[in-house]
Amino acid sequence: MKRWRMPATLLLAAMVMLACSGQRPVEPQSQSSAPAATGPAQGGRLVYALSADANGFNPVTDQFAAQSYSMTGTIIETLVSVDADGNWKPYLAESLTPNKKYDEWTIKVRSGISFSDGISLTGDIVKANLEAQKRSPLTAAAMMPIKSFELTDPMTVKVVLNQPWVAFPYLLAVQTGMIVPPASLTDLKTASLKPVGTGPFIFKEYVPDNRMVVTRNPRYWQKGLPYLDEIEFRILPDTQTRAQTLEAGGVDAIGTSRDEDLTKFGAMKDAYTVHRAQGMAVAEYMFLLNTAAAPLDDVRVRRAMAHAMDRETVIKTLRGGMTEPADGPWSKDSPWYAPGGYPSYDLAKATALVKEVEAEKGPISFELISTPDPNTMQGVELAQDMWRKAGIEVSIKQADQADLINRAITGNFSATVWTQFSAQDPDGEYVWMHQAYAKPVGAISLNMTRLKDDKLSAALDAGRMSPDEATRKQAYATVQQRLRDQVPYVFIDHLNTGAIIARSKVRGIGEHKLPSGEKGLPLTGSPIPYHPFGQLWVSGQ
Repeated sequence: MKRWRMPATLLLAAMVMLACSGQRPVEPQSQSSAPAATGPAQGGRLVYALSADANGFNPVTDQFAAQSYSMTGTIIETLVSVDADGNWKPYLAESLTPNKKYDEWTIKVRSGISFSDGISLTGDIVKANLEAQKRSPLTAAAMMPIKSFELTDPMTVKVVLNQPWVAFPYLLAVQTGMIVPPASLTDLKTASLKPVGTGPFIFKEYVPDNRMVVTRNPRYWQKGLPYLDEIEFRILPDTQTRAQTLEAGGVDAIGTSRDEDLTKFGAMKDAYTVHRAQGMAVAEYMFLLNTAAAPLDDVRVRRAMAHAMDRETVIKTLRGGMTEPADGPWSKDSPWYAPGGYPSYDLAKATALVKEVEAEKGPISFELISTPDPNTMQGVELAQDMWRKAGIEVSIKQADQADLINRAITGNFSATVWTQFSAQDPDGEYVWMHQAYAKPVGAISLNMTRLKDDKLSAALDAGRMSPDEATRKQAYATVQQRLRDQVPYVFIDHLNTGAIIARSKVRGIGEHKLPSGEKGLPLTGSPIPYHPFGQLWVSGQ
């Protein structure tokens, strides 16, 4: 297995920082006319196909992608979760309470929980985990606003911040909020290969680039869960192979983002169910641009690229017309969306901008990076043709996902195909856009466009620090305006073709409940979504 490391990066993959407040239309779209089941059944085995292997299973040391959350999340749980409306809710934490300024948060740890190794969950273990995350080169940047952690009693941790942070709990709903036992904090290598947590399943087996197997945790703290006895996560990188294996009965569920899979399996309603991510949980498909290196350091070139992009043609060609064009990181059904100002498709305007730049600097050319996946390459070649029509010469360089991400982080690129922005609160995108996280080419930068824009950063700060909803909405309207003006990303569409397709016997996808009894967020992640597994069950056992 290619296990790669990059110091000082954050939840890359993810591009899925969960965060937010306000109502969200995130109920899963499920198509099935299979007979209604009488209720969850205990027992059974699930074989679940993933698009890629994990980089490791230690949340302190390993970069997490959507597939990492699928596998590791069965074993290791977070302090915070997110409900179906996109609001944060305590999970391993019993409560999180801010002071009046929102620059201190008090975490009360839920009692009666133990790790699968028998160690009880306590405040000092939570404190040790958070301190490890703050020290980790991987996640330190995300923890930068945190000044200190204090154990105020055996089950309570106070987090002291450098500034107000109203959306802070969402940081604890992802990798940075995953809690492992003390042994995993000292033996990092073992924790990366054999994870231990408080979750509904226990690690059984891992074969790199092939499979991971987990079994039921008999001492799980939520009574009656999980329903399944065992889950095998099978690694099948090729999209077509996953679909064929599902149809042949080799796996019970797959993740996909192909519109043809949605159409094909969606038509077989008695045999399969289709679950699609919606609302803020949907990531955006785009091209990530390096604004710190020529020729894309010239905003006129970036605007020309946006004007030359016929998004409707891309959507018809790649998505079967199923998606909506994107003009920013949030879709029109988001309460944070602000309309207007994105460069529309206008080949004449794009060509005029190119000629203007060429008159000053000469011909415009750059390299575009893509993964070798055929579907991805089709979109990249479409973009190449559209930009060439405007007078921009584009060559394509293929790279595997790990290399592509590493090149983006270090600035060793001009443009690359990209999928991002599925946070449940816009503050979840802070580190990807704020100029404080934009480092020079060659240095590791979470702001991978390396755009330094005072107005954009000031708006992100206002959105982070103000508890007033109207102030936050105005701030994020400014964020969208600056992104449309400066064009660090060429947005294409909201990727709601990301879906989980399952055989009809698989029940409970996107229907889990939180410890409070409230419905949890059904699906999230990009480009293929993920979800919890503790409340999945198989009918007909």
